[in-house]
Amino acid sequence: MTRVFGVGAVVRRCTEILDSGDVDAAFLIGLAGRHAEAILTGREGGVEGYWPRVWALRALLYAWDDGASISVLAATSDRSWRVREMSLKVIGRRKIEEGLPVVTQLAEDPIERVRRAAQSARSRLTT
Repeated sequence: MTRVFGVGAVVRRCTEILDSGDVDAAFLIGLAGRHAEAILTGREGGVEGYWPRVWALRALLYAWDDGASISVLAATSDRSWRVREMSLKVIGRRKIEEGLPVVTQLAEDPIERVRRAAQSARSRLTT
């Protein structure tokens, strides 16, 4: 993705997905491959569902700019546990220290995978 669009453009498009739900079809296919086709045709929740946000966060594990921190932190309060889980992975990988309070809070999330991601992020942030 970064070879085609450049790191800055990838990060910007990912934060647009997270912040406004603005999904570009070609970009989404670049993020998720053939799986994006189902989303673009309205299946699996469509572009309003959680998958575009999950894929945008996953891309931020590999393409990064510190300006994306605000969008990642906001994603920790998403209604979808998959989005919360992936946002915690990004917080841990990118060592977003201002995320420590929400990481601590999500260690009590009702979903086990979110709790495990929070524990992992806390470990990365405190070591």
